[in-house]
Amino acid sequence: MTNDTATALDLAKKVLRTEAAAILGLVDRLDGAFERAIELLYECRGRVIVTGMGKSGLICRKIAATFSSTGTSAWFLHPAEAIHGDLGAIREDDVVLALSHSGETDELIRVLESIRRIGARLIALTGSPQSTLARAADVTLDCSIAEEACPMNLVPTASTTAALAMGDALAMTLLVKKGFREEQFASLHPGGKLGRRLMRVENVMHGGDAAPRVGTGTRMPDVIHEMSSKRLGMTCVIGDDGRLAGVFTDGDLRRLMMKRPADVLRLTAGDVMTPNPLTVHRDVLAVEALRIMETRKITSVIVVDADRNLDGVVHLHDLWRLTRP
Repeated sequence: MTNDTATALDLAKKVLRTEAAAILGLVDRLDGAFERAIELLYECRGRVIVTGMGKSGLICRKIAATFSSTGTSAWFLHPAEAIHGDLGAIREDDVVLALSHSGETDELIRVLESIRRIGARLIALTGSPQSTLARAADVTLDCSIAEEACPMNLVPTASTTAALAMGDALAMTLLVKKGFREEQFASLHPGGKLGRRLMRVENVMHGGDAAPRVGTGTRMPDVIHEMSSKRLGMTCVIGDDGRLAGVFTDGDLRRLMMKRPADVLRLTAGDVMTPNPLTVHRDVLAVEALRIMETRKITSVIVVDADRNLDGVVHLHDLWRLTRP
């Protein structure tokens, strides 16, 4: 290892230690102000407007995205654009989350008067608790640091890391307070891998008229037509009480035609169905339904409610498309 490499590694380690220390320094500073900030966010009937300049602005965009992805309507407002016509985006029932390490950022300070005039609530994340921004806020969260990770102590590094971590702390605490659930996350992330993993069977099943179904007394020509028209390789068989009685599949039909070719068209669904088929409920995770089908070597599973009324059918191919990257 050369001296240059050793120096580079030493510097990198110092940067990481400095930024880690900046985050850990926030822990003991959390107090009632953080709890008041959570109450303001929880009681917000409008949106969370996150605003900041420069590097703080980039952190703001990520914080706004985290809020939005966890059930709190939020977006980023550029303070320079705000003072040139975009202030109309802020409403009385909004909460503004403003980031500035110095607390004296010119563009942000010029927005403060308008925020107060509009009546929106203001939460400040700043490294200067006595700054103009901090004094104007309803709640101030102290994000001060001992030093930046920059060797010159100039480039925003540890300060932006601390602000980002505080934003995450707000978003995650608010998520729990709101009772945000896995299925809500999935509904907000339908195209993402995490969302697909958390998708429920009810979101991918063939329900309503798309679910193949026949009665126990349905003759085989009509059973075959229902299976062919719905294209799922099977049909549910419904009993006289309206509940699921059995299932009949393409495989069952092939085996039946080999054993009793002369009788096939005279039989009914009740004569040939497999009673008490495997079922799942609509709130089962899609990946769990996929595991069941792959384990049982079947291509579809029936979705029923607590009384075994038919909700739909979920097919293996739909789950493959859903759960594969």
